[in-house]
Parts: sequence; C-alpha cells; structure tokens
Amino acid sequence: MNPRSFLLALAISLLVLPVLAHTPSRPYAGQQVRTIKALSDDDIAALRQGEGMGMAKAAELNGYPGPKHVLDLAGQLGLTDIQRRDVQTIFDRMSAAAKPLGDQLIAPEQALAKGDITPDRLTAATAAIAELQGRLRAVHLSAHLETRALLNPDQIARYEQLRGYGDQQTPAQHHHHG
Repeated sequence: MNPRSFLLALAISLLVLPVLAHTPSRPYAGQQVRTIKALSDDDIAALRQGEGMGMAKAAELNGYPGPKHVLDLAGQLGLTDIQRRDVQTIFDRMSAAAKPLGDQLIAPEQALAKGDITPDRLTAATAAIAELQGRLRAVHLSAHLETRALLNPDQIARYEQLRGYGDQQTPAQHHHHG
C-alpha cells in the first residue's frame, strides 16, 4: 500500500470508528410493533402448540431425553414397540397439559403490553406469568424424567451423541446428575 493510500485509509478510520463506537445498542429495535411486546409470533405459536421453548433444558443437558426428540430419533435409538408407545403416551400427555397452559400464559403477557399498566396490574400480571411459566416448565421437565425411565443407558448415550452434546461420560455416570 502506498503512503498516500495508507494515510487516506487511516483518516477514514479515525472519522468512522468514533461514530461506530458511540452508536447505541438496539437489541429490541422493531419489536415495539408487536402486539405482545415480550412474545414474538413464533413464541405465541410455540406456546399454543405446547412446545418446550427451552423450558426443559436443565433435563435435556443432564441426561434426561425429551419425548419429542426420542420419538424423532426412535429408529436410531433402537426403540422397541413398547418404548415407542410409552414415549408417545408421555408426549401426548405433556402436550395436552402444555397447550392450555401456553394459551393461559399469553393473556397476562398481553396485559403487560398495554400502555396503562399500574403497579397493581404489574404485580398481578408478573405473578400470573411466573406461576404459569413454572407450571409449564414442570410439565416439560416431568416428561423428560418419565422418558428417561423408559430408556436403557445405551439409548441415553446414543441420544446424547445424536443430539450433539458430545460429553464423554459413560451412561452410568448420568445417574448422578440432577
């Protein structure tokens, strides 16, 4: 690079970098137009469909497979017909319990989206949200616990491998997680 080009690039950098450095972060830009500010359309759909939305991550990452994923991987896990049926039963029960809770969770989130929130409404809405989230999370975590009980240690190890968790523990070591 010739000296003149270098000086020009340096001058431009000195002018641009301070502007970039002082640009405020805008992580929520565009979300202000949502009907429910804290929930995207995808979040609302997932709640209504009874999806986990990461609520059972503590179970999933500690050797307690989720029923939906076990069913998706049934062939690779070598599930027996009885295991497949029992995991499907767990999934159906989880889904039946999660869908109405997800629907119920949307209303207090809508209350927070209104511009006329008061301290009392805020307290009531956040308490309702916390209670419903706790119940919904328990539904999903319980399904993981039930599913693990149906699988043998080799299936659990294979599940973790297929899901990409890649820890090097033996299946027997997973019994010490909680």
